Amino acid sequence: MRNTAKLTAAVLAAGALTFGLTACGSDKDSASSSDYSGPLVVAASPTPHAEILNYVKDNLAKKAGLDLEVKEFQDYIVPNTATEDGSVDANYFQNQPYLDDFNKKRGTHIVPVVTVHLEPLGLYSHKVKSADALKSGATVAVPNDAVNEARALKLLAANGLITLKDGAGSEATPQDIAKNPKNLQFKEVEAAQTARSLDDVDAAVINGNYAISAGIKPAKDALVLESAKNSPYGNFLAVKKGNEKDPRVKKLAKLLTSPEVKKFIEDKYQGSVIPSF
Repeated sequence: MRNTAKLTAAVLAAGALTFGLTACGSDKDSASSSDYSGPLVVAASPTPHAEILNYVKDNLAKKAGLDLEVKEFQDYIVPNTATEDGSVDANYFQNQPYLDDFNKKRGTHIVPVVTVHLEPLGLYSHKVKSADALKSGATVAVPNDAVNEARALKLLAANGLITLKDGAGSEATPQDIAKNPKNLQFKEVEAAQTARSLDDVDAAVINGNYAISAGIKPAKDALVLESAKNSPYGNFLAVKKGNEKDPRVKKLAKLLTSPEVKKFIEDKYQGSVIPSF
C-alpha cells in the first residue's frame, strides 16, 4: 500500500512536471510566435531621427501594415543598451564607427540594417565669422566620445586648422595632433552639450542632430562643414543581431529608404541632413 502510494505520488509528480514543462514550452512558443505582432518600438534622437520616423509613422506606416512606436532619447548610450536588453526593438541615431566602438567597449551585439542619412559635422561660433578668424589660443569644444572627437579633429584637419599625426584613426584625441599653428585649446564635452557651450568657448564642433535641435542651420551657419562624399558616417536603423529578419524591421527599412522619405528629408532640412540612398 505504501509502495503503491509512493509510486502514485511519483507518477503524479512526474505528470505535473511534464505538464508544467509543456505549459512553459507552450508559453515560450506562443511568445516567440507573437514576438513580431506588437508595435515596433524604435529608440531615436529627437532631431532628425525621431522626426523622420514620425513622418513615416504618420504618413506611410499604416498603409504598409506597420505599427510603429517612437521613443526619443537625448544621449548616445541608452538607445544601444535598450536595444541590447530588448527594452526597444531597434534604434536609429548612429553611424558605423560609433557603433563599432560601442560594441567593442560595451560587449553589445548591435548591427546595422539600412543607412538612411548623413548629418554633416560642423564647426560653429558665436564670436567669429570664419575659421581663419579664430585667434591664437582659441578654445574649441569637441564631443568627448571617442569616435565623434576623432571625427571633429579630422574636420579641423581637413580645413587646415590642425595637422594630425600619421595613422591617427577613429579614436584620435588632441594628443594625436602633430601641428597646431593657432595653439587651439580643446574643451571636451558631451556631444549633446556642444551646442550649449557656444557662449562659453570660441567655437564648437557640433553633430548635425544637436545643431538642428539648437536652431542652427548647418548648411548655412557652419564655419566649416564635413563633406558628404564617401563619408563613413551615415546614420542607420540598427537592431540586436538576430533581429534583422523581423518583418516589422524589414518594413521600416523599406519605408525609410522610400522616395517619400527622401523628399521629406530634402525639403525639411535643406542640405543640413542629406539622404544616403
